[in-house]
Amino acid sequence: MRKNIKITAAAASVAALALGLSACGTDSDPASKSESGAKADTSKALVVAASPTPHADILNFVKKNLAEKEGLKLEVKEFTDYVLPNTATQSGQVDANFFQHKPYLDDFNAKNKTTIVPVVNVHLEPLGLYSKKLKDIKDIKAGQTVAVPNDTTNGGRALQLLAENGLIILKDGVGTSAKLSDITDKKGLEFKELEAATVPRALNDVDAAVINGNYALEAKLSPAKDSLALEKAEGNPYANFLAVKEGNEKDPRVEKLAKLLNSDEVKKFIDDTYQGSIVASFGAPAKS
Repeated sequence: MRKNIKITAAAASVAALALGLSACGTDSDPASKSESGAKADTSKALVVAASPTPHADILNFVKKNLAEKEGLKLEVKEFTDYVLPNTATQSGQVDANFFQHKPYLDDFNAKNKTTIVPVVNVHLEPLGLYSKKLKDIKDIKAGQTVAVPNDTTNGGRALQLLAENGLIILKDGVGTSAKLSDITDKKGLEFKELEAATVPRALNDVDAAVINGNYALEAKLSPAKDSLALEKAEGNPYANFLAVKEGNEKDPRVEKLAKLLNSDEVKKFIDDTYQGSIVASFGAPAKS
C-alpha cells in the first residue's frame, strides 16, 4: 500500500489557507541554515509536492530504496494540478516540489510574484498528440477538433508540436509562447482549450488532443507507442526538475535528494519503468 499523501486541489487549498506562512516555522534545536537564513531541521522529513505520475513514482522509488542510506527522511504529497505545488512551496506548506519545467516556472513566477527556483533536472516528458478515433496523423482533416492545454507554456508547446507536423502554421518567431491567436493558418481545424490535467478525459469528445507526458501515462497511454506525433528529446528545454523556494537550495536535505534523483539507480528505474515514454535528463542543474 502506498503511504504517500494524496491531496486534491480543493483539500490543498483549504490546507494552504489554514497553514499559511506559519507552516514554515522551525524549532529551537541546532540545525543547518538555508541561504535565506531560515533554519532547516535536518531531523525532519523533507516534504515534496509532486504530480502523481511519474514524479511521485520516482520520489517513492527514492524513498523506498535510496533515502535511508543517505540519512534522508522523505515525505511525498501528491497534487493533481499545476498551481498548488508552487504556492505550497512558496508559503512553506511543503519544502520542495517536483512537477514542472523551466518555461512553466518562469511564467508562474512572473504572474504570481513567487520566488521558486530549480535545483536539478531529472527527466523529460515528451508532449504528444493522441486520438481515440484516428490511427495516423495524416487522418486529421479540416473540420475536426483538437484539444490543447490552456496554460501559457504548455499551450504554446502544443501549438509548436502541431506546427512542426504541418497541422497549422504559426506567426514567425512566436516560439513556445504561441497562442491560438498566433495561428495564421488553422487548415480548417477547430481547437478546444482545456486544463492540462483534463485533456486525456476529452479524448472521446474530440478528434485528437495534445497531452502532457505525465497525464498520458496516468491515462494508460504510451507516448512511445500510442502518440500520433511526439516531441523530440534532443535539445528540448522542458526537462522536469526538483524546485524549492529561493534561499533553500542549500538545505542539506534538498542537496541529498538532488543527488539521489540524479543517481544511476534512478536512471535505471526511469529507463526500465517507462521504456522511452519518460527520458532521464541528468546533467548540470537547471539555471534560474
